[in-house]
Amino acid sequence: MTATGDPERPERREDERYPVFGALDGEVMVFLSMAITEIARGGVQVETPFAFQLDSIHELRLALGSRPVVVKGRVTHCSIIDVDPESVRYRTGFEFVDLPARLVDVIGTYVDGMKGERRV
Repeated sequence: MTATGDPERPERREDERYPVFGALDGEVMVFLSMAITEIARGGVQVETPFAFQLDSIHELRLALGSRPVVVKGRVTHCSIIDVDPESVRYRTGFEFVDLPARLVDVIGTYVDGMKGERRV
């Protein structure tokens, strides 16, 4: 029998796994939907059904037209904007941090394109 417990399924791992005795905590990053309400070269403002901790750093996936990007953002503010019996809405500002030059250009081009659309 293989490590998978199934004699029909061969082992594909190169490294042996070991059971953990006691506690070994971990976390998983999950991308959750957010509504982007404002964007600038230096950051974004979003609305979500959950709050963020001030000064925390998060990875944000932004769909800038046909160019999806993942950027790091630091929470600059977070406040409740709406409360109803079934939900709470938060407005959060993120300042982009550690942007590679390529992403500075992509975001700048997107923001410039939005400016052009507003003039038409």
